[in-house]
Amino acid sequence: MPPTFADLGVPDPLVRALAGRGITDPFPIQVATLPDALAGRDVCGRAPTGSGKTLAFGLPLAARVTNAAPKRPKALVLVPTRELAAQVRDELEDLLAPVGRTVHAFYGGVGFVPQLAALRAGVDVVVACPGRLADLVQRGAVRLDRVDIVVLDEADRMADMG
Repeated sequence: MPPTFADLGVPDPLVRALAGRGITDPFPIQVATLPDALAGRDVCGRAPTGSGKTLAFGLPLAARVTNAAPKRPKALVLVPTRELAAQVRDELEDLLAPVGRTVHAFYGGVGFVPQLAALRAGVDVVVACPGRLADLVQRGAVRLDRVDIVVLDEADRMADMG
């Protein structure tokens, strides 16, 4: 019998949130990475689109991230495109809500005002494209000195993009 999310160490509030969405059986990438990621170990995973990678890093984020201070997030997810940033943010919102944590996406092509307001209010998890994140750091709008968890989503694509 394959392991359940609970067997892999996912906390009960998150298991219930997943079950409420009809997600009960972990995918192979989740089985391979969740125990180590939940324990705070570094992991590297490679799997095709639609294989559950976002949950593979999102569940440990939700289980481990703590509350952030204004302008000082506790976790950072770097992504190559604004479309992926929005998609990851949407998935993480569903995972972070049951544990009382926040997420916001930061990418170019949109105004700075809402993004700056979110940072001033305090965002636990920042999902960002590298260019916009660099702009925000340069402006002093965000500091990364308290980031405890970093995820590079589609790192190969970001490397290809330079």
